[in-house]
Amino acid sequence: MISQRYHLYTPEEQHTWFLLFERQLKAVEQFAYSNFLTGIQQLNFTASAIPDFDEVNKLLRNITGWSIYAVPGLIDNNYFFEKIFEKQFAATTWIRKPQNLDYLEEPDMFHDVFGHVPMLTDIYICDYLHGLSEIAKKYSTNEEVIEAIARLYWYTIEFGLVQEGEQLKIYGAGILSSIGETVYALSDTPAKVPFDVRKIIETPYIKDSFQKQYFVLKSMQQLKDCLPGLEKHFEKKYGRMTE
Repeated sequence: MISQRYHLYTPEEQHTWFLLFERQLKAVEQFAYSNFLTGIQQLNFTASAIPDFDEVNKLLRNITGWSIYAVPGLIDNNYFFEKIFEKQFAATTWIRKPQNLDYLEEPDMFHDVFGHVPMLTDIYICDYLHGLSEIAKKYSTNEEVIEAIARLYWYTIEFGLVQEGEQLKIYGAGILSSIGETVYALSDTPAKVPFDVRKIIETPYIKDSFQKQYFVLKSMQQLKDCLPGLEKHFEKKYGRMTE
């Protein structure tokens, strides 16, 4: 396991965080799920400095009991869900170069920390993630199940939309951290599809362009409520598993 090594961030990297934070918060403040914005405040995230993981964890543990840990980049799905079961969420420590402000092929710290971490203050998200990890743990040797769970994670935690009152709001980190996808996702171009677990787990994810469709929750409660049915589906298809 690596550490953040906060003192090694350069003035250029701090400025990159500043530019991204200022721009993206303005872009999403009218369109983000309300608890995302609350989480930004609760964790004391500002444009002025890259968040210190140790300080973030002191606050986050007091709010939901979760924490973040440093990783160098993308990690194996099974390991990711093992750590989720322990209420620990992976976050990269490197930040994109100034010339890559608008597009990046793999998640950097801005995506992970700005997009994901504020959502870890939300009990609906935390309960859902932990529930997913419980199923993943039972079926850890079944690649088809792990892939299905990864798809569900992708279309919710990364690219999910939710109806909040009369407005369509963003809760997926892949949208929340992207200036381009924020505009695109709420436009009339992509399809907005009612949340359907069975359809989601049969839908391959798209990594090299904006999504063709976004699944919309009626409320955040739907996330946790979908898990018993998902597990029953796996039990029927693959047999009942125990931890």
